[in-house]
Amino acid sequence: MNVRKGDMVQAVTGRDKGKTGKVLRVFPKKERVIVEGINFVKRHTKAQPPEQQGGILKKEASIHISNVMVYCPRCNKATRVGHRKLEDGTKSRLCRRCGELIGK
Repeated sequence: MNVRKGDMVQAVTGRDKGKTGKVLRVFPKKERVIVEGINFVKRHTKAQPPEQQGGILKKEASIHISNVMVYCPRCNKATRVGHRKLEDGTKSRLCRRCGELIGK
């Protein structure tokens, strides 16, 4: 998986195509992610006494991993992700467009 929690991603297909947001959760087995501000659905909820009010809530639903691309802050574009081994022996992700390291 090239996408991790906390990454900035851009939707490349669907009704939210072109929107960017931060990854909130990743489900590797299902190959899905929840992205802040993308793929809103309406959830009808019943009032739960005594404090919760019923109504229609809007919340983010999961989106398939293939429908998002990692957003490079240096290029300001969605990009593919490459991998490189650093001098200290750790693996790191990098932008395929400009070579900038992504994440930590």
